Amino acid sequence: MTVGPLPEGPALLEVRHAVRRWVRAHDDADAGVAVALSGGADSLALTAAAVVEAGPVHALVVDHRLQVGSGDVAARAAERARALGCASAQVLPVTVEGQGGLEAAARRTRYEALDAARADRPVLLGHTLDDQAETVLLGLARGSGPRSLAGMRAYDAPWGRPLLGVRRTVTERACTELGLPPYRDPHNLSPEFTRVRLRTEALPLLEQILGGGVAEALTRTAAQLREDGDVLDELAVELLTCASTGDELDVAALVDAPPAVRRRALRAWLLRRGARGLTDRQLRAADDLVGSWRGQGGVALGGGREGVRLVVSRRRGRLSVGFVGEQSGSNNCR
Repeated sequence: MTVGPLPEGPALLEVRHAVRRWVRAHDDADAGVAVALSGGADSLALTAAAVVEAGPVHALVVDHRLQVGSGDVAARAAERARALGCASAQVLPVTVEGQGGLEAAARRTRYEALDAARADRPVLLGHTLDDQAETVLLGLARGSGPRSLAGMRAYDAPWGRPLLGVRRTVTERACTELGLPPYRDPHNLSPEFTRVRLRTEALPLLEQILGGGVAEALTRTAAQLREDGDVLDELAVELLTCASTGDELDVAALVDAPPAVRRRALRAWLLRRGARGLTDRQLRAADDLVGSWRGQGGVALGGGREGVRLVVSRRRGRLSVGFVGEQSGSNNCR
């Protein structure tokens, strides 16, 4: 099967223009890109547009092996990629396992496989405006702050998302214009997944109640929060530079900073020191060691190992991070 010159339909042109703008904005794409291709409408339309707009395109098809016949689906997607003109098409069989539920485990495994196979190229992902709206709603429900509500970036190296301004209905129509029926993943219709229920129930209901335009409004909000967050992050870097004294932080350099900036600086520092899965509660407790100091003990963080905990504590005007044994640290950590 070989696909001829791309049709000039309005939907496919919209996808092409989105990819063209992304490529022109990012020098990393000059030597070609990889595209994560599932065979669904979003990634199929993205692949077709990228072949024309982004130079050499290398398709990466992840086979999660979660459904009977998934290997055949992956092989057909790779065949379509070659027919569209991709320089190469590689199927990546993976084993989905680990904590966090099926959705989270599959996502983590998929990104690891793509990262290992991309050969230093940026990887284009088929996330659309609708995916961005769903991501913002998920962040809102989790109460995880503006960083989560800011949604996905158009480029968070090596992951590129040219279609964040394109509706899912457009990629569907683009596939129709191409004459390529997309693969319909049964998991995308399964109500056991939170994102599916957002897509099929919550967002349509919000559109009905609020009179439309909800997805676009959510993505605009995300863009505004990203812009504000970028400024706060820059201020936090400056603060962290001033407060750093080797592996410790000088409390005097932190105490008068605005809490929003100070917490961002603390978050960056704690992540560098080995903290994992840092929650808002933990971050605020760590910030209290600076802004609400009462002589309290250290704060236990995620990132320890068996039998010990990772703890941030204050002593003699400095913050430090270290490992504390379960028994020896039990009276000092919270």
